[in-house]
Amino acid sequence: MARADPNRSFMKDVKRIIIKVGTAVITRNDGRLALGRIGALCEQVKDLNAQGYEVIMVTSGAVGVGRQRLRYRKLVNSSFADLQKPQNELDGKACAAVGQSGLMALYDMLFTQLDVSSSQLLVTDSDFENSNFRERLRETVESLLELRVIPIFNENDAISTRKAPYEDSSGIFWDNDSLAGLLALELKADLLLLLSDVDGLYSGPPSEPASKIIHTYIKEKHYHEITFGDKSRVGRGGMTAKVQAAVWASTGGVPVVITSGCASQSIVKVLQGEKIGTLFHKNASLWEPSMDASVREMAVSARDCSRRLQNLSSEERKKILLDVADALEANEDLIKSENEADVAVAHEAGYESSLIARLTLKQGKIASLAKSVRTLANMEDPINEILKRTEVADGLVLEKTSCPLGVLLIVFESRPDALVQIASLAIRSGNGLLLKGGKEAMRSNAILHKVITNAIPDNVGEKLIGLVTTRDEIADLLKLDDVIDLVIPRGSNKLVAQIKATTKIPVLGHADGVCHVYIDKSADMDMAKRIVMDAKIDYPAACNAMETLLVHKDLAKTSELNDILVALKTEGVNIYGGPVAHKILGYPKADSLHLEYSSMACTVEFVDDVQSAIDHIHRYGSAHTDCVVTTDDKVAETFLRQVDSAAVVYNASTRFSDGARFGLGAEVGISTGRIHARGPVGVEGLLTTRWLLRGKGQVVNGDKDVAYTHKTLPLH
Repeated sequence: MARADPNRSFMKDVKRIIIKVGTAVITRNDGRLALGRIGALCEQVKDLNAQGYEVIMVTSGAVGVGRQRLRYRKLVNSSFADLQKPQNELDGKACAAVGQSGLMALYDMLFTQLDVSSSQLLVTDSDFENSNFRERLRETVESLLELRVIPIFNENDAISTRKAPYEDSSGIFWDNDSLAGLLALELKADLLLLLSDVDGLYSGPPSEPASKIIHTYIKEKHYHEITFGDKSRVGRGGMTAKVQAAVWASTGGVPVVITSGCASQSIVKVLQGEKIGTLFHKNASLWEPSMDASVREMAVSARDCSRRLQNLSSEERKKILLDVADALEANEDLIKSENEADVAVAHEAGYESSLIARLTLKQGKIASLAKSVRTLANMEDPINEILKRTEVADGLVLEKTSCPLGVLLIVFESRPDALVQIASLAIRSGNGLLLKGGKEAMRSNAILHKVITNAIPDNVGEKLIGLVTTRDEIADLLKLDDVIDLVIPRGSNKLVAQIKATTKIPVLGHADGVCHVYIDKSADMDMAKRIVMDAKIDYPAACNAMETLLVHKDLAKTSELNDILVALKTEGVNIYGGPVAHKILGYPKADSLHLEYSSMACTVEFVDDVQSAIDHIHRYGSAHTDCVVTTDDKVAETFLRQVDSAAVVYNASTRFSDGARFGLGAEVGISTGRIHARGPVGVEGLLTTRWLLRGKGQVVNGDKDVAYTHKTLPLH
């Protein structure tokens, strides 16, 4: 469902609505009537009528319907010799006269099936020159609306004083779009809806990839920026005519929305205030710059700053990170104060303890973060590294080099320390960055963002890192696939799924952290206890914490296993049983074997052997991090080779699966995908490659004069 637009709150007061249906909406590409589409529109109108809305329709299509009929009749009545002659275009007025009755008969039939009465009102522009006509027209419409009848207007092209329906743009109105605008003002409508075959007004022709929809039209901003495409494939004016009519009506005080008449429930969604189509409003110029513009500007600024960052030397980029580390330590008291305020609000709101744990910057955390930033600064420069050199032909050398991805959008929940890690990784890798943290960490994120961006020099620009402050902005950012290069969601399964479903931008991340520890029958049980306890209680909310303990069946009733389970319970861990463990040990049955508790809870289950453990992990795991505890080398190698997870661990805690602990300096997230990056994602996961070809005037010329060598050269 599209989100509500705060600029459209007036929709709740709308009562009288004029709906203009374009020819491209009611006809198919072959010119025939789109019966299903017209029927769906009539059903929406029927529902609105039943809800008490006063609905007035303006319909195009008579000329198109008439032309289709006359062409068919002409074809049927023509001889073969007639068809060989040049075919003259049919007279538009004749088409209108033939098509009008058929179009209105269709509306009448559809509305009758829906138990709604409709009426036809044919007008010409010359009619409106008469003030008495205008008054009688208003009286007639008021009477029809009082009787719950749907008035359907159309220009009477058959007897219009125009030379031809599609050529003359003179008069009080000049097409059905401008007629709809005129009627909106004459009949004092609360809203005018102009239905098209596209989603709304775009910055350029909708078919061009760079064109973006404009959700709120601000004349001062958009008038000179829009490039219109061709006129309608069938109608008179296309988008140019709709915009002219919309500006005219909205200036006169009637809000206008241009949206798709082909999309499902578009009329209903507009009246619910959803952000679809393009809104025209007389007060639009007084509103704050539209959110669409601000988030695009934020993304473009991040890209521009990232390009300046890339041009700096390795030492200059290193110094920025060292300055960030110093700034974090210098502002530790202020950061802790803001974080404590967030934590207090979270407690008052009754948030879960696991979320509060992620939110809290504990004692020593700022120093730890500063240390990790310095570690990252002292790592080898990842940008512009030559990865491969090849002599393509004599004097023609190809280099494969590392370079930044571009602009990253990171959406993360709860953890303000993630902001520091992500920002430092972006700086080291030369990427622009847009950050959206959870609302529960709003103050912590704001102060951390300010401290970090203040440390960025002017020759790069503090807009290198943008902080997104409202949830609404995410939807707009996810549409910017021409500016943003990668989205990394760090949060719940639901968050990741929502983002993947609503963007064309590549998404890197993991949906779940259902991590397993398997204790083999050969395991050193003292070692197993240390690993299990650390994997579960060191940081239960972490995505690499153990959620399921798998145990070889031979250990089911041993004192060593009992010792581990008692230790877990003593620490406050709630234990649930899988189907087998529930029967043997009597623990409450787990709701699911694919469950990320993210808290002091875990599932225990018994398996027959290492292969059964592997099968269980593949069936119920999330391909994040899984561990085997064993002294049997064959079991260990089987587990390491066959478990298809991003990180596989042998005799060590799953908590080691972390960017900093892996020596990556920090991590932007953990990916369970298989494209681009997998496992903890550090600097390397934020880079791509660029090919540099150095020649001496060589040309291909059909490969006639090129002797390819493809010789591998030393990197330096």
